[in-house]
Amino acid sequence: MRRTTPAAAGAQAFDATLGPGFLAAIPQAPGVYRWLDADGVVIYVGKAKNLRRRLAQYRNTRPRAKRHAKRREIVRDAAALTWDVLPSDLDACLEEVRLIQALRPRHNVASAFEFLYPLLGVDVRADHVRLCLTTLPERFPGYALHGAFRSRDLTGGAFFALMRLLRFVAHPVPRRALGDDDDVEHSYVFGWRRLAPRWPAALDAFWRGEDPALLGDLALALLDRAGARAQADVVQADLRLLRAFFREEAAPLRAAVTATGFGAWPVPQAARDPLFLRYRSAT
Repeated sequence: MRRTTPAAAGAQAFDATLGPGFLAAIPQAPGVYRWLDADGVVIYVGKAKNLRRRLAQYRNTRPRAKRHAKRREIVRDAAALTWDVLPSDLDACLEEVRLIQALRPRHNVASAFEFLYPLLGVDVRADHVRLCLTTLPERFPGYALHGAFRSRDLTGGAFFALMRLLRFVAHPVPRRALGDDDDVEHSYVFGWRRLAPRWPAALDAFWRGEDPALLGDLALALLDRAGARAQADVVQADLRLLRAFFREEAAPLRAAVTATGFGAWPVPQAARDPLFLRYRSAT
């Protein structure tokens, strides 16, 4: 079912513009809704377990409440509203993600930039190991890639923390020797020689969210390095970043893949959010 109706700019004009019976006409059912501007462009997509209750929140927006600022802005910019009833809350969630990824409305942030979800990769070569952080997995076909992870800050922070720590226990490959790998936009590549033989496999397991044993191996190796001991506070901070990444990104992604039987690895960037919606609905 779909209904379209004009919407006035500003939460205070909600009733005057949409009519006093507007909310009564909206079903109390799960679904998605779309706010459109005067040109018919979708500016915001949302989902609800109960469409009437959710849309009533736009009507009841407080003029000065900071937490209501986004709703006030959406209503102010909107000229029309449409909605679709869906069979379940999960269907509504999945449709919301699909619409956001397809339409990229200007007032949506979550799920709108899945192409920026980062992946981490390992490429074991004859004389060194290459590690990458990228949002362009197709540019790294020779790498064992892991992800896609949602938090750019946490994933990037953990990646660069690892690069800092490896300087104490391995030898960096000069950037000029990395060739085309070092010239991929939105990507970072580092090469390392003299890594402990077991570490590439341990790193694979760590980034796959299967085993955090790499942290123990790395901590023991760092204890043997005077330079690392001299910067103990910095080293501990970087190890904490790696632990947080495993706990909040790598392990949850592995759990979601395992529980849902998702068949692809790495998880494609566009499939990451729908995967977690299915996982959470089943747990």
